[in-house]
Formats: sequence, structure tokens, C-alpha cells
Amino acid sequence: MKFNGIQASRIYKQINNAKPEDVFPLLCPVREKDWVDGWDYKMIFSKSGLIEKDCVFSTSHHGNEETIWYVTDYDKDKFKLEFVRVTPHEEVVKINIYLVDNGNGTTTSIISYQYTGLNESKNEWIEDKLDIEFKNNMIEWEKAINYYLEKGEKLMK
Repeated sequence: MKFNGIQASRIYKQINNAKPEDVFPLLCPVREKDWVDGWDYKMIFSKSGLIEKDCVFSTSHHGNEETIWYVTDYDKDKFKLEFVRVTPHEEVVKINIYLVDNGNGTTTSIISYQYTGLNESKNEWIEDKLDIEFKNNMIEWEKAINYYLEKGEKLMK
């Protein structure tokens, strides 16, 4: 039986209540523990101990198997970041984040995800549930990071 994965991309623009130089460092597996309730990770490779190009870490909450994250691009001067996230037998997800300074103390974070299904169940999820789950995830992310930026503490679920 031949399997054909499907691919779908989604983009979300969120407004963060801080300048890009304050938002960008929070987009790191280490720093996400400060503002994402329930976030946990295992650092596999990092020269600095923080996020950087070629950094590799894992998480357990994206599927039934451990998810491996690989940082393919990291440019702190241009506020650009790209990950490839692989959950074996389930999905491959490419994530691009680009921060734009709005000139008024806020940032527009342009977040794009490209999903590729690795099984029929994930293909069905992409077709039937991706839109609503992606939107809900982005809204929660925006609330959580803005809460942290404003209060200096984690928004608890």
C-alpha cells in the first residue's frame, strides 16, 4: 500500500506588546519555560546552552512519540528564526518566525507553519482540524507571551 503525505501551510500575525529585541529572546526552548505553561524540553545540542542555528532539542507534547526540533535559521539581528520539527511516524512541521518592529513599542510576529502528514491519521487531521487548532494555538500563544511581557510571569491555564 502506497502512502502519500499531504502538506498544508498556515500563517498567523500576532501583535506583541514589546519591541522585537524584547520578544525575540523569548522564542527559545530555555526561555519558553518562563512564559509557556506546561512547556518542557530536553536540550540535545547547543553550543551556548540557548537557541542558535543548528541547535537541537526535543519535546514530548506534540505527539505520541518524542518530537525533535532542529533550528535551521537563527538571525537575532533580523529577528528571524526557523525550526524543523519532526514527530516520527506522525508529521514534519517547518516553522518560520519573523518579527517586525511597529515603531510604537509593539511587534508584529509573522508566524508560518508548514505541516506534512506522515500517516493517514495526520493527513485527516490536516484536512479536518488544522484550521481551528492552528488558530486556537496561535491565540493562546499570543495571550501567553503578552501576559509575560506585561506582568513578568507565566499565564497559568
